[in-house]
Amino acid sequence: MKTCKSKLWIWIAVPVVLGMLSGWLSSLMAGGFDTFQKPAFTPPDWVFPVVWTILYILMGISGWLVSCKAESQGESPAKTLVPFVVQLALNLAWSFLFFGMQQYFLGFLWALALDAAVLWMILSFYKVSKTAAYLQIPYLLWGIFAAVLSFGVYLMN
Repeated sequence: MKTCKSKLWIWIAVPVVLGMLSGWLSSLMAGGFDTFQKPAFTPPDWVFPVVWTILYILMGISGWLVSCKAESQGESPAKTLVPFVVQLALNLAWSFLFFGMQQYFLGFLWALALDAAVLWMILSFYKVSKTAAYLQIPYLLWGIFAAVLSFGVYLMN
């Protein structure tokens, strides 16, 4: 388990850094986001980086837990981590689709696909580490909220 502990910071750093990069690039592309209509339930702007940072940290901890558990059992974590990689790729691509390309309806559909991938990750993680799976429930709930928000933006613009 000592090897796993030394890698925890990497597991956390990867999603956090990728998320920060995605957020930064999205802010550069978001040009008109502040100028169009948003649903009344849209949180203040400062909420998004706070929530996403927490979710990325939880994502990293979950990936680490699954990896450690698999290693301790002499198995490769690769198969269990496929949903982790898929949801992370979908997550990062959403920003470019929604903000960069301003494809709001497609962004909504993409958010639904992301939610499905997060659910897949939770179910996959649950087989290896219940804690890792439970840590992703806030992500799923936020993802559902984000999909609803995306749909609201689409309808209003």
